[in-house]
Amino acid sequence: MKNPIGTKTLSAHLTDLSEPVRIRILRLLEREELSVGEVASVVQLPQSTVSRHLKMLADGSWLAKRTEGTATLYRLVLDDLERGAAALWVTVRDQLLPGSGSPESGELAEDTRRLASVLAERRTDSQSFFGRVAGQWDDLRNELFGDRFTLSGLLALIPHDWTVADLGCGTGNAAEYFAPLVKRVMAVDQSPPMLKAARKRLAGHSNISFLRGELNNLPIDDASVDAAVMVLVLHHIDDLAGACSEVRRILRPGGVFLAIDMVEHDRQLYRHTMGHRWLGFSDKQMTTLLTSAGLIDPRFIVLPSDPGARGPGLFACTAFVPAT
Repeated sequence: MKNPIGTKTLSAHLTDLSEPVRIRILRLLEREELSVGEVASVVQLPQSTVSRHLKMLADGSWLAKRTEGTATLYRLVLDDLERGAAALWVTVRDQLLPGSGSPESGELAEDTRRLASVLAERRTDSQSFFGRVAGQWDDLRNELFGDRFTLSGLLALIPHDWTVADLGCGTGNAAEYFAPLVKRVMAVDQSPPMLKAARKRLAGHSNISFLRGELNNLPIDDASVDAAVMVLVLHHIDDLAGACSEVRRILRPGGVFLAIDMVEHDRQLYRHTMGHRWLGFSDKQMTTLLTSAGLIDPRFIVLPSDPGARGPGLFACTAFVPAT
């Protein structure tokens, strides 16, 4: 049965769609049936705020809702809308959102990444048998062993005789993972306070060298490291080409470079509040940057988004020095 949305005036319809966040919510709910908490995780707003927007949209007959257990689930079903309302939504959606052949960007792309993470989490929901078993097992493992052992264990795949350069090491987060597993870690940063913090954090490790230096003039010998990593560093660098050339210089034949950074985004505020020089990077930008520096086989992987994370999505990109 059609919703009675046709009885409303055009101005009332437009009022319902006047808030950008409500358009984002409708876009999500046209794709998937979601709970209040799931919508809140995706749009990164408090549940109370999301509940208010959902109530307005439901009262305006834009949404169908149903109860499952203690949760209320919402969905926009285009075929259930009165013809005029459906035509209005399609017009608004197509004007403000990319078409089927256009890539998403900015907030919309971040919403899509977070939606995928929310749906992935749902697959281990305790309401289904397999989800319940998996959820309990993960909780038990984390209770017994913490939530970092999988990553730490996988890092043991790294050859023990490697020398790793942590470039732009900051307070030593990456170096802390590598130090117990490899022969030597070279932690480089231009900031004395950062290096001081890293020394304090990593005082228990004897195989770390702390070096002050610029990333486009590294205090490291040619072809002397097996791997170089930059974790959330590239977006701060003015001379990207120079920094990547330095990475190429210090890596041994067959050596690997790993960059973890933000995918392209449009948060201009980051330039002013955190001194970001670049608003993330695309696969194409990274491929061009690394191959121009003489590295080969670049691989760009978008990392799963944590539903609770408020920043842009992240990627991991690797590339290699030719073996000969």
